[in-house]
Amino acid sequence: MSIEVGSKLQGKVTGITNFGAFVELPDGSTGLVHISEVADNYVKDINDHLKVGDQVEVKVLNVEKDGKIGLSIKKAKDRPEQPERRHSHSQRPRQGKANDRGGNRTETFESKMARFLKDSEDRLSSLKRNTESKRGGRGARRG
Repeated sequence: MSIEVGSKLQGKVTGITNFGAFVELPDGSTGLVHISEVADNYVKDINDHLKVGDQVEVKVLNVEKDGKIGLSIKKAKDRPEQPERRHSHSQRPRQGKANDRGGNRTETFESKMARFLKDSEDRLSSLKRNTESKRGGRGARRG
């Protein structure tokens, strides 16, 4: 039985490291499940999810020329296809955002850039003024 990319197999965890788990496959070969492929959420300690001797279903991600086999537990789970999630910041700009600053809705790029540069310079000069006086740098008041 040859190992093909994309196939799902049953395997047995034979070893655990800080970067993943080694899984023995039915044909006797061993592959690695990287720690990022163990669960859908962040895995800080792989020992919280797996232990030696566990039977797991894995999906073959890749087979290298040197014989290394990359496996995934989280991609082996059958989940219904979920529509691509859209985050609010990737959608159309919120209505009235330009009006919050007193501008018009058809504000040009140049005017937005000019406003940004002015705000940025104001903040930078204020920051410099406050930090120099606290450090006792040049221009600090003495008295």
